Amino acid sequence: MEGKGKINLPGNKKEVFEEMLNPELLEKCIMGCKEFHVIENNKYKAELSVGIAAVKGKYDADINVKNIAEGESYTLVIHGEGNPGLVDAVADITFEENGNDDTLVKYEYQADAGGKIASIGQRMLGGVAKLVINDFFKKAKNELKLKQEAV
Repeated sequence: MEGKGKINLPGNKKEVFEEMLNPELLEKCIMGCKEFHVIENNKYKAELSVGIAAVKGKYDADINVKNIAEGESYTLVIHGEGNPGLVDAVADITFEENGNDDTLVKYEYQADAGGKIASIGQRMLGGVAKLVINDFFKKAKNELKLKQEAV
């Protein structure tokens, strides 16, 4: 399955880029995140509990940030396994100044599923992927707004 999208996030490009790699922000914004551990710089392990349709269950996820072009873009590589099956996803994320102290974040992703969750069909999985991504960015936007208001 493939998808793409974009969102305006509050803050200049440098700030937004740095925050989107901040482990504290990631832990707060990843849906169903129960535990989040930094393994090394830009490598994380997370325990997720996701309850959407037939995708319900606990997942152990490896999250790696690669191909970092400081302040411009990076690639997010995710591998998750759990009772419902496994998910592999790769997302290319870019950051553009958008004026008014906002940053336009664009993303394109490809994801594959295996096990029980693969049997629910691409259409359903596509909807779940959009829900998870939208939830992440909505939470990130709120966190960035709160951080700006605190200054």
